[in-house]
Amino acid sequence: MEYLFLGLAIALVIGFEFVNGFHDTANAVATVIYTNTLKPTYAVIWSGICNLLGVITSSGAVAFSIVALLPVELLVKADSSKSLIMVAALLISAIIWNLGTWYLGLPVSSTHTLIGVILGIGLANSVLSTGQNWWDGINWLKMQEVFLSLIISPLLGFCGAALLFLIAKALIKQENLYTSPAAEDTPSLGIRSLLILTCAGVSFAHGSNDGQKGMGLMMLILVILLPSSFSLNMDTSSQAIAQLVTTSKAVIPIFTSQISKPSVHNLIFENSQIELTNFLKPQGQLNENTWRSLASESQLISNSLSLSSNFVDLPESDRPQIRNDIYLVASAITKLDNQQKLANLDQKHLLIAYRNQLDKITHFIPYWVKITIALALGAGTMIGWKRVVVTVGEKIGKEPLNYAQGAIAELVTMTTIGTADYFGLPVSTTHILSSGIAGSMVANRVGVQSNTLKNLLLAWFLTLPVCILLGFGTYTISLFAVHQQFLGLS
Repeated sequence: MEYLFLGLAIALVIGFEFVNGFHDTANAVATVIYTNTLKPTYAVIWSGICNLLGVITSSGAVAFSIVALLPVELLVKADSSKSLIMVAALLISAIIWNLGTWYLGLPVSSTHTLIGVILGIGLANSVLSTGQNWWDGINWLKMQEVFLSLIISPLLGFCGAALLFLIAKALIKQENLYTSPAAEDTPSLGIRSLLILTCAGVSFAHGSNDGQKGMGLMMLILVILLPSSFSLNMDTSSQAIAQLVTTSKAVIPIFTSQISKPSVHNLIFENSQIELTNFLKPQGQLNENTWRSLASESQLISNSLSLSSNFVDLPESDRPQIRNDIYLVASAITKLDNQQKLANLDQKHLLIAYRNQLDKITHFIPYWVKITIALALGAGTMIGWKRVVVTVGEKIGKEPLNYAQGAIAELVTMTTIGTADYFGLPVSTTHILSSGIAGSMVANRVGVQSNTLKNLLLAWFLTLPVCILLGFGTYTISLFAVHQQFLGLS
């Protein structure tokens, strides 16, 4: 039964990325297909290869930024059924909205969709839990970062493309760059090369950012259902483990220095996991028990990892517990750093180094996961590209897309995504590219089609509330259905 659930859960992740290919990756090939630079089959294969390279070389920072938005108690609880329901509800809701908007030909963001669904699940989890306010289940600090990136990135796309188009028109006097492609005409070799390169850049950037969302969710499923194999990075070297043990011991005095009456003989604090889980919630406040729990968990990490030079030799039953210890300590240090609570500590640099060492143990993505996600993106693009390509090429501006506009919009898109990638922020390829094309149309004094603009804005504004409702409803109904099933079996 466990492997059946695993197969279904992985199929949902692949389905999400497959549908993501309809939307986001289709934007990457829109210009080369619409301008007759490449045939659709070749464009999709080219984009797929670049997506694969982007996914494989990605850092994973965006993947774990998305996971960090989920309610912390669902990520560290021993009971995996609720966590699995959460992931399933998330993916089903996102797939429903993405398929619906793809059918209408609207370039809607899968990132935007995912954020809305996570918000809905967080709200539902709070409402259904006793002793919590409805807003307690949302990581508002992290959500604020994500919202800012989703709002600012399309503005950068619009303004950057408009400015770059005006500069290009002033400096490059090659008239055929600014003409729309005829039905069967193939552009010159120079223009084709430019468009192929910018398509490659957007595809690579898309893989390195959007592809990580599916990777993060896939890893979450593997940790929930196969904790003995995926709770910890089993490829961690013995030197890295020894270094982590040394650092764990070194940071304990820093934590205990913040406690008024530390226990010299026994650092272990019985409620340390509960205390850190509560601290990591949006309303969680720093107190002495937070420092006491960090010292206790660091001691437990040191004790557990001192037993072996590699994770393979650790008892399988201990690995999920060690992962929870590591996750809670690393997340707590991150929150303390974001709140500037480490600024007055003499050894802040040691705590940050400790957090980075801990993250390497749990923030890992096997190559087979990356390749699976990349293939799903490519397959989705191959089947569903046409609706989005027509919208991008013909329905945004009052005139069809010309070569310069396509190349500039893609150049700005790949640069913006690459910057977001550096900071570990999820952004939308769809929103940036669509905004870039709109910006180039305005700069060319062509203007944009009001109907398409209304539809795009309507979809943008509707995505969040609709996906919040979808996430809330799907999670609640799933929990109720599973509860009723268990009642029926008992």
